[in-house]
Amino acid sequence: MRTTLAICLAAATLALPASALAQSKEALAKDNNLFLNTMRRALKWEEKADPMKIAGPIHFVGTRGLGVYLIATKDGHILLNTALPTTGQMLVDSIRKMGFAPEDIRVIIDSHAHVEHVGTHSYFKDLSKATVAVMDADVAVMEDGGRTDFQYGTDTKTMGFPHVKVDHILRDGETVRLGDVVLTALHTPGHTRGATTWMTTIVEGGKAYTVVWPDGAGFNPGYKMTGVGSYPGIGDDYRRTLHRLEMLKPDIWLTAHTEWFDFDGKRAKAATQGVAAFVDSEGYRHFVSKQRRAFEDEVDEELRPPPPAPPQATPARGGAQQAR
Repeated sequence: MRTTLAICLAAATLALPASALAQSKEALAKDNNLFLNTMRRALKWEEKADPMKIAGPIHFVGTRGLGVYLIATKDGHILLNTALPTTGQMLVDSIRKMGFAPEDIRVIIDSHAHVEHVGTHSYFKDLSKATVAVMDADVAVMEDGGRTDFQYGTDTKTMGFPHVKVDHILRDGETVRLGDVVLTALHTPGHTRGATTWMTTIVEGGKAYTVVWPDGAGFNPGYKMTGVGSYPGIGDDYRRTLHRLEMLKPDIWLTAHTEWFDFDGKRAKAATQGVAAFVDSEGYRHFVSKQRRAFEDEVDEELRPPPPAPPQATPARGGAQQAR
């Protein structure tokens, strides 16, 4: 049995810091409250972070542990991901600190419909009257606040979020356009049915960069990949998603969780290196490779036959007579 949590609620396999409570995968799968609170504390999902410009129109406005991105254009802004329901004002403050008005957000999109990435979608829609665009397979979950989530739908008290009306249903390969920004939505299901990888091209210092927000290949305690699976076809979805992510060749990659792409380390380097600190194609390949290895290990573990039962002791000769 694994003694240290190696699977994060948000979407990828990773090792928690040593300060995290050591919890077995089985215990976390059975107790969503324990799982969410362990993640929330250990990965700093509700801790304030300084916002910053990353490159071109892309600005980080999230918490220390959660990647929230404001993509600014002359015609208004795109907000990619939000965060836990408790963080609305924190994100607003970060947006304003960068010199932008949250009221000027025109489109809200997401990586996948889990509470830590869409928990303040409703808050920002009320504030800005923005259009909410979601991949088709996650629309129902967004609109019912998580009740139809394949893993957490029976525990919306813990894992649910404020429901939000979806204004635009996205299909695989569709683009979101605002000002001079074009974002392409790639359907990469697995972590949720509608998990979405986003791609765009930006220009910084006269140079073009391909930017990718990969998503969909992580799994949480309690997910099942084999047999019937957590939902029919989940294993095939993961394999297709991993293949698709492997085919992408970003210059810059950003994620819904800051530790996945070493945001703190890259931020420190950016003070002297600028955008070059975020150019990391090798890191992307390593990240996807780790996700594939984690998936294959999970499948192997699920398919491993149970250990044989210990042999039963043979009663001593004459035991029956002695027991009388």
